Amino acid sequence: MPDKARPKVYVTRELTDPVMQRMAELFDVTINLTGQAATGQDLIAAVQGYDVIVPTITDRIDADFIAHAGDGLKLIANFGAGVDHIDLDAAKAKGLLVTNTPGVLTEDTADMAMAMILAVPRRFAEGEQIVRAGKWTGWKPGDMLGHRIGDKTLGIFGMGRIGRAIAARARPFGLNLVYHNRHRLPEAVEAELGVTWADSIEALAAASDIF
Repeated sequence: MPDKARPKVYVTRELTDPVMQRMAELFDVTINLTGQAATGQDLIAAVQGYDVIVPTITDRIDADFIAHAGDGLKLIANFGAGVDHIDLDAAKAKGLLVTNTPGVLTEDTADMAMAMILAVPRRFAEGEQIVRAGKWTGWKPGDMLGHRIGDKTLGIFGMGRIGRAIAARARPFGLNLVYHNRHRLPEAVEAELGVTWADSIEALAAASDIF
């Protein structure tokens, strides 16, 4: 396919190597490799003449950007799950499509959350800092004691994809799981996930005792 027939794509930040390689194969692509996010007029100027912009969460795609980004722009293909940084009303008014990648970071986010759930009561970060500073003098029975998380209660605020993935990881550690959500889940789903409903944020906070 001739280059002139391929969509012109501007990518606002350096992405992972496989993604950038594949985009180069498919599109006439320009990637910001400076390591810094372009903002304001610099970003507007950068995307003039492009059919597609691929922003990330660090880019503010507001009404001013959309109004001045160029008549050829047809698609804002966000690299990430959220679209809070994009003015969706302004995009719709100009006839721009906005896409995102929901679900791609669900498992990774849940992994990180579970790592922190383990790290806080077991004082991992504090211990690591002591060792790096050369202040660890050896094992003592009562030194740097954390606490077990088994039989503690973990409160999960929001039981969407990520909340459910966290619940799936937390159950094998023996945690009791309480959640609050905009809408209560069906009882069959609660039973499958092993979670108990809290009817308010206050009730959720009161039930949680893992930390």
